[in-house]
Amino acid sequence: MKRILLAIVTVTALTSDSALAADLTARMPVKAGLVNAAYNWTGTYMGLNIGGAFGNFNGLSRNLTDVTGGGQIGYSWQAGGSPWVFGLEADISGSGQSRTERVLAASTNESLPYFGTARGRLGYAFDRAMIYATGGLAYQNLKVDAMSPGFVVSSNSTNVGYAIGGGGEWALWDRCEYVYLNTDNTGVTRPVANFAGRVANNVVRSGLNYHF
Repeated sequence: MKRILLAIVTVTALTSDSALAADLTARMPVKAGLVNAAYNWTGTYMGLNIGGAFGNFNGLSRNLTDVTGGGQIGYSWQAGGSPWVFGLEADISGSGQSRTERVLAASTNESLPYFGTARGRLGYAFDRAMIYATGGLAYQNLKVDAMSPGFVVSSNSTNVGYAIGGGGEWALWDRCEYVYLNTDNTGVTRPVANFAGRVANNVVRSGLNYHF
């Protein structure tokens, strides 16, 4: 009888150990899957943006406000396990920013047909969400036309300056950012009109990016 009871206890113990080991083995892939679920921002992306801009041409102190829209392309790099994201981005946008002022028989029109940037980005990621700061080169095209009886003066210049800003992004698509552009646009100088000055532009836009 004792031998029978001993055999039953031994079989029960072995069966319990096997079941526990099988259960632990089955659970391990689930835990590993949860660990590997964090999103990684490394890769190339491209997309479109739309927004609005408020600009000021210091030479003539004019306010230029209107809708902007364009595209961007970039690359981000994130080391495994690190929340920091480094990247490079280039963009170009068309703009409807313009202003016309008339004084008696004279009129002056200033416009910013397009602008763009080439920037670095430094971000901090929370899985699929990221906040970032950005800065680099900016370029803006400024057109000025002044007309009055007896003379017409026109200027068209594209000059380089700097851009700084920041924003937030959600993978895979949404982005909202602010970028400040400042360029020194030198133009045509006449005794009656000086079209040289700095263009400061405040751009707020949202965009859609596709990450490859």
